[in-house]
Amino acid sequence: MTTQTIQYDYQPGLFQASEPNKYTLDDLSSGEMILNMGPQHPSTHGVLRLEIVTDGEIIVDVVPHLGYLHRCFEKHAESMPFNQTLPFVDRLDYVAAMNNEHVFCMGVERMLGIDQELLSRPDGRRIEYIRVLVAELNRLASHFVAIGTYALDIGAYTPFLWMMRDREHLQRLLEWISGARMLYNYIWIGGLYYDLPVGFEERCQEFLTYLKPKLLEMQQLVTENKIFVKRTTNVGVLPLPVAINYGCTGPVLRGSGLRYDLRRVDAYSVYPELDFDIPIGEGKMGTLGDCWDRNYVRVLECWESVKIAEQCLKQLTGDLKRTRDFDPQAMAPKKIRPKAQEFYIRGEIPKGELGFFFRADGRSDIPFRCRARSCSYHNLSMISEISKGAMIADLVAIIGSIDVVMGEVDR
Repeated sequence: MTTQTIQYDYQPGLFQASEPNKYTLDDLSSGEMILNMGPQHPSTHGVLRLEIVTDGEIIVDVVPHLGYLHRCFEKHAESMPFNQTLPFVDRLDYVAAMNNEHVFCMGVERMLGIDQELLSRPDGRRIEYIRVLVAELNRLASHFVAIGTYALDIGAYTPFLWMMRDREHLQRLLEWISGARMLYNYIWIGGLYYDLPVGFEERCQEFLTYLKPKLLEMQQLVTENKIFVKRTTNVGVLPLPVAINYGCTGPVLRGSGLRYDLRRVDAYSVYPELDFDIPIGEGKMGTLGDCWDRNYVRVLECWESVKIAEQCLKQLTGDLKRTRDFDPQAMAPKKIRPKAQEFYIRGEIPKGELGFFFRADGRSDIPFRCRARSCSYHNLSMISEISKGAMIADLVAIIGSIDVVMGEVDR
């Protein structure tokens, strides 16, 4: 094998700038760039585009662009009866479909005037306790996605696998109830699709007992991890007045120190009968309202959801245990035609306040107007406020701490 020697002719001054003093350090430091993060970036959930104005590695401004996952939910809801809209409600926050269904059905029931009847009759109370049980199980599954993917955004792979492992148990329980894995259509207006399967209460309690030590492991592996703490403390600090002005709700608002949860504030369904706390951020590791606080609130809420689920199981196997004549659809209205009115209902889903506005004309079972109030939309709107002055790498940590689902943002 022969080798060939390549010779380069060196010419002095060939690579020297003809005007060496044309640019100064001041000119370089004042130059701004516009970068795009997403919509393909994994940390932006695939369909979120962030237009970032940067000065070197420092963020000057962030402009979120929406419109890549339009669900057309509101127009769908205005073209079909209330009960046929439920499958589309699941697809708003598709990680917490049970919670969406609970809020929507509760609003229509109040418009029809049958909500108090549900709470006063034994059959209706069993329906409500089942609703709260499945909603809290779905809240756990949603928080597991938020915590696991957030650790993955920061750079830790193992917590993501652990969270998905335990979420899989929850998905199987909810699939056992409804027959669907993520989009359930289980909570119906005035009732449920079906009663709990035989043996479900025992299996669910076994899972909750199994889960408690796993939550402790997760806290040690993620929230108390030295690298995770350094990556999330004092980053993306959201002052409480800013959170209130932007309409933030859920763990994003509570992470800034305000004990505001609609399950307590509005006291809907059977939540007033249950014992649970409302965790808030305390600035334990850094500044109050930073990324670590928002994630820590979700971790503490997992414990509260376990507590609520156990209380529901105690009722469902005690005073409200199943009977042979129990029909979960007995109180469901045959024709859903509310009186002419405008009505707004809200409830606490894992990401914050989900609200539905209805305008009924009194003549049709199809709403004349239907609008959804998305908590992810409001939580995402303040990203520019808490990102200015941060590093580009910290923007990924800030997005993950908000826990947005884009199907709910672009309705």
